[in-house]
Amino acid sequence: MWESETKSVRGREYGNGVLSSNKHGVKTDGFELRGQSWYVATDIPSDLLVQVGDVNFHLHKYPMLSRSGKVNRLIYESNNPDLNKIALEYLPGGPEAFELAAKFCYGIAVDLTAGNISGLRCAAEYLEMTEDLDEGNLIFKTEAFLSYVVLSSWRDSILVLKSCEKLSPWAENLQIVRRCSESIAWKACANPKGIKWAYTRKPSKASSPKWNDLKDSSPSRSQPVPPDWWFEDVSILRTDHFVRVITAIKVKGMRFELIGASIMHYAAKWLPGLIKDGQGQGPADDMSISTNSNSSGGTGSSSWKGGLHMIVAGTKEDTPSIQAKDQRMIIESLVSIIPPQKDSVSCSFLLRLLRMANMLKVAPALVTELEKRVGMQFEQATLADLLIPSYNKSETMYDVDLVQRLLEHFLVQEQTESSSPSRPPFSDKHMYEGTQRSNNPNAKMRVARLVDSYLTEVSRDRNLSLTKFQVLAEALPESARTCDDGLYRAIDSYLKAHPTLSEHERKRLCRVMDCQKLSIDACMHAAQNERLPLRIVVQVLFSEQVKISNALANSTLKDPVETQYQPLIPNHKTLLEATPLSFQEGWAAAKKDINTLKFELESVKAKYLELQNDMENLQRQFEKMSKQKQTSAWTNGWKKLSKLTKMTAVENHDIGPQIPTTAEQTRKTPRRWRNSIS
Repeated sequence: MWESETKSVRGREYGNGVLSSNKHGVKTDGFELRGQSWYVATDIPSDLLVQVGDVNFHLHKYPMLSRSGKVNRLIYESNNPDLNKIALEYLPGGPEAFELAAKFCYGIAVDLTAGNISGLRCAAEYLEMTEDLDEGNLIFKTEAFLSYVVLSSWRDSILVLKSCEKLSPWAENLQIVRRCSESIAWKACANPKGIKWAYTRKPSKASSPKWNDLKDSSPSRSQPVPPDWWFEDVSILRTDHFVRVITAIKVKGMRFELIGASIMHYAAKWLPGLIKDGQGQGPADDMSISTNSNSSGGTGSSSWKGGLHMIVAGTKEDTPSIQAKDQRMIIESLVSIIPPQKDSVSCSFLLRLLRMANMLKVAPALVTELEKRVGMQFEQATLADLLIPSYNKSETMYDVDLVQRLLEHFLVQEQTESSSPSRPPFSDKHMYEGTQRSNNPNAKMRVARLVDSYLTEVSRDRNLSLTKFQVLAEALPESARTCDDGLYRAIDSYLKAHPTLSEHERKRLCRVMDCQKLSIDACMHAAQNERLPLRIVVQVLFSEQVKISNALANSTLKDPVETQYQPLIPNHKTLLEATPLSFQEGWAAAKKDINTLKFELESVKAKYLELQNDMENLQRQFEKMSKQKQTSAWTNGWKKLSKLTKMTAVENHDIGPQIPTTAEQTRKTPRRWRNSIS
């Protein structure tokens, strides 16, 4: 990364990075290590044994008591002046920091570096090496080195913050973490044109192309400095320290796009599964991720062995539960610092993060927040990112309920933006532009195509219920789909995977589709699809006939300008010849199917009339037979007499006009009298 952190900083003005005490009581040539014990190289025998962890230090009381208030108090408060053994169990920095502090007490020169300053500063605080005991004591000198040397350097600020990982809570209480975070934030927000310090350069293909075209990436010296120059250096930090740095950067006013890109870079480095599950998506995919990525920049970072990276990347000693716990912590931390603006991170990154959050059982509140963020930019999603497995006890292979919730969040966001006033809700211009970009009317159409593709993919699952399919298909308004070919493809795929559906269920399934929005190719396929209900096939053929008729009628209406150069089509035959061959074939097939259906309908009508006539004949015969059974001999005789009477009356009627009888004259005489009276 940079030059080795073990090198001294003698080139600096502050004391050449070397600490030494002006006075000491024991002349020594240094310390000697024998096994697990340190000895002072002097002829004076040791009278104080200090235990720090597993290491013993054979020292002298006077140098230690004159500099350390902690040692002084432990000895004199024990009421045992002859006490020659003490234990410092909770010394921050461990034996390494105490060795440096002890050398300082003996007046031995100590080289201060960015790698040991934080541990030495915390150890000095623990040992109470204040100015009350000696002027220019260790606390004063380490504070001066931190303030004047470390915080003025990008490299040293990163190294010191990295070394604070093992010094909690001392580094927090002494404000070392806060001061280093703010120093890093100030330098990260600096104009790239004015950057003079060294930083880790990523491979050429690993730089985010999205940020190379920004205005701040103008050349500096011989090579331009990209706006994301600080990503690689900050990504080596532990998650809680990274959160502190990003929070400080937000306060300084950095663009939310760069903050989001740094979060994506960090997630790609510490969550290997994020890249494995979603290769080829987002700028983070181009970044080289490996367990040795911390040592790729130079010898300075090769000594950073501990920390979060060893936990997350995993070793043979780590258990899966520990890895899952730490990865869950990383996801929860990153979700909490993602900028609220819409385009701060890509939708693909959010979906992959959501997949890992569901797999690792992240807190439900953060999962809901992630779902809302995905809903804000759902039109940017891809089918591969939406195919999230179902990690709960659901029977379906993919989490269809999750996609349903994402779609609902998208529709709520669209409705909120459409009803919001035209005035920008935020003072930041970039924030407003990123938020209002989703008001594009094509957003719903893109989401509709995405949902149709998703339905086609998940419809192959035999455990997917008809209700879930129907609810997801009908979630979008009708205006979102200008063409229902994708929806028809999903319905056909569902019918293939579920051949046991009843006629009612198939009609219910096809009800989500509008036959008038199908293309010619889809109509031709539907007309020959045996899985569709007959009623749907008839609707498809009818709508296609109407469309073709309208197309033929509209094709005769030409532009007035074109009519000056092209004559009108004279007849129907020429009109058909002018249409494409595929159009004619589609019309011929549709017309043939319609004629076939008409012929079948006429045949059914003829059979119905024939059956009706047969039924009437049977009824007449039945009535005739029933009447014959009811007649007897007496009735037949009376019928014959009535017939004879009728025949006699008819004959008399024929002779009557010529020779009237006496009885008729007698009856007619009083009638004429009555008529004359009236």
